[in-house]
Amino acid sequence: MTLRPRQAPIIDALPVTVPFVGPEAQERARGRPFRARIGANESSFGPAPYVIARMQEAARDQWMYCDPERYELRTAIAQHLSVGYENVVVGEGIDGLLGLVARLFVAPGDTVVTSLGAYPTFNFHVDGSGGRLLKVAYRNDREDLEGLLEAVRRENAVMVYLSNPDNPMGTWWEADEIMRFADALPETTMFVLDEAYGETAPASALPRIDIDRPNLIRMRTFSKAYGLAGIRCGYAIGEKESIAAFEKVRNHYGTSRMAQIAGLAALADQAYLAEVKRRVAAGRQRLAAIARDNGLSPIESATNFVTMGCGGDGALALKVMQNLLDRDVFIRKPMAPVLDRCIRVSVGLDHELDIFAQELPKAVADARASS
Repeated sequence: MTLRPRQAPIIDALPVTVPFVGPEAQERARGRPFRARIGANESSFGPAPYVIARMQEAARDQWMYCDPERYELRTAIAQHLSVGYENVVVGEGIDGLLGLVARLFVAPGDTVVTSLGAYPTFNFHVDGSGGRLLKVAYRNDREDLEGLLEAVRRENAVMVYLSNPDNPMGTWWEADEIMRFADALPETTMFVLDEAYGETAPASALPRIDIDRPNLIRMRTFSKAYGLAGIRCGYAIGEKESIAAFEKVRNHYGTSRMAQIAGLAALADQAYLAEVKRRVAAGRQRLAAIARDNGLSPIESATNFVTMGCGGDGALALKVMQNLLDRDVFIRKPMAPVLDRCIRVSVGLDHELDIFAQELPKAVADARASS
């Protein structure tokens, strides 16, 4: 028997898994590219021309390390949100920040509450910290605030995760409902509020930023409306001592020089962001119309995607998705029960939505015929 270095027991117990199978992996397996990439909730509109210009200018300087303090970007975010520099931490997208928050606040055996079918990368990081995940079912296609609160209290959970607006359903809670939920939580339970889609949501869905709550950390990203998913840059906002704790565990050179420059430029061009928001809203309306034209039930969305009920159970929606993939249209779907009756389609460029509108009728018809 060959001797090997020992993995930590917590790692040895974990499966080898990836929360998402990327479209690139699917294209390699298929041997051809997708014609429409409308499954990962990226912004097909891309970053602002000003951002692209700043990145091109910065290309020659990439021989230098990044600023490990992310000083200029943190300062700009703080000014944009009217909070202090000490209330902001920058990381490698929300995914990276979720890994840090799990490492900071979840010990082996601790109970963490989330929703059944919510963002799987959060679960991935909690598992990696040895936490015990308790998943609460959605209610009426929204994360169940009452159910989450009851689970936190019953299990004495150290953390609860909520995305608002929600992924994968696109639904949302109003700000006052979010804050009532926050007020009702035990002071010892960390509330992780994922606002990745905040820029495309109604203003009424985003609570006033309260930097005096030690048990509330809000996370936002440049990956969605700002069109910078590829650079991996996001940030967390919170009470200064909670934010300071990230300095103990974060990768200080993890946010590249290019990512910091791009994020800074993106914040500076709010006019472009407003145009993207307008195009996203128009795209949601078109996706909803395409869904209805094909007998599907679109769910009202505050994000850059529309989730569509296919009727029946998860088997029918799975066939619809697979038929679209076979027709070179990349989409995704929720996998948890009840939610799995749906497919999820990102707002894309006009020609991508044209392709979706062309291929969906055949995908649905074939799925129904084989059911």
